[in-house]
Amino acid sequence: MTVALEQDPQLQRRLQQDSIQLAGKVIYLNPFLYWRRFDANTDRWLREPGQLQEEQILANRGRFYPEVLWEEIPEQEVQIKDGAVEMFLKTLELISTFNPDLSAGHLLEVERKMAVTKKRSFERWVEKSLRRRQTLERQERRRFDRERLLRSWGEWAGLDVTRQAVLPFTAVLVLAVGAGWMVGSREFCRQMIVDPGVQRLP
Repeated sequence: MTVALEQDPQLQRRLQQDSIQLAGKVIYLNPFLYWRRFDANTDRWLREPGQLQEEQILANRGRFYPEVLWEEIPEQEVQIKDGAVEMFLKTLELISTFNPDLSAGHLLEVERKMAVTKKRSFERWVEKSLRRRQTLERQERRRFDRERLLRSWGEWAGLDVTRQAVLPFTAVLVLAVGAGWMVGSREFCRQMIVDPGVQRLP
């Protein structure tokens, strides 16, 4: 493992961004590195944005994004950055849960390094999650619209008034098709005398 790290500087840099050494132990800053240690509910809680209360996220905006003027950025960017704030809070909660012996000073150091190294990756993760959610919502909306259309057609077809109106129309349609077929078959079967266009020599 050490040899692989020495040979791959990119992997070494990434591991340095994903961890910090405190009190003689390595603390992971990437929350997904804890996934072997938590259950399916915790995994869902971590992966899905919108699990924390809005007041909690609003109160911590300035803590992780002191440089951002929230009123001046587009709504989509606000959603992404709010999701990143949520990821910061969840990650800090996971770190303090799995490392209960860390002091307040250690946690502050963890938070500082996270704010520097994980901000962009959290934003990318939230952006992908929001895109996935929008795609699923669109698919669900289309499926619902399809089912509603089929149900409304079924209800319309089941009405007595519809049946009374459709029956004569169907009869007229069948008669028209039959008449068209008869006329067409007569025209097709009529003998045609074609002039060969060859003149007899005298």
